[in-house]
Amino acid sequence: MLGEAIIKGMAVTAKNFFGSYVSKERLPTVQYPEERLVPKENARQFPFLVYDGDDWEKGLRCVSCQICEKECPPKCIYIIKSKDKKPDYKGQAQFYPARFDIDISVCMSCGICAEVCPFESIKMDTEFELSTGDRFGGLLLPKEKLAKSNEHYRKVHPTDAAASDAVLAAEIAKAEAKAKAAAEAKVKADAEKKPA
Repeated sequence: MLGEAIIKGMAVTAKNFFGSYVSKERLPTVQYPEERLVPKENARQFPFLVYDGDDWEKGLRCVSCQICEKECPPKCIYIIKSKDKKPDYKGQAQFYPARFDIDISVCMSCGICAEVCPFESIKMDTEFELSTGDRFGGLLLPKEKLAKSNEHYRKVHPTDAAASDAVLAAEIAKAEAKAKAAAEAKVKADAEKKPA
């Protein structure tokens, strides 16, 4: 029959239209910004830097390896490596970013930086309201504004954060076991050197 597909399509449209008056679940629109949908866990907007503990400068996981800067397709990440080293979460001396900036106006939210980070330090946030009236530099975020706690990461991505925390806990346990074995070997070597 001629026009059968058009009639079927109009029937689906009419069903959804009249159904939206009867059932709130069928209503596709929310009155933003008064009403807000809860973001899905897999949502990703812009990157942020994860830190452990209370102090973002001491707990920043980034060791300035610059892999994210090299892999970023629009080249919106700018890192300057420090000249000195500080201890990381495992107690090893590591470089840290003297400067870490992300130009959010250029970032395309691809998430490649979070995927390639071997230190679980850069992750994707769900925050999307970042507009500003400053045309010059308002969206070039320094590490002070990019740093967010591990608790924030657990809140926005609980599944991924649990897996990330498990990896870091295993690395810390491995480093502690290695340090303990080295200390025991040193004590044993010192005991053998002492004359009886």
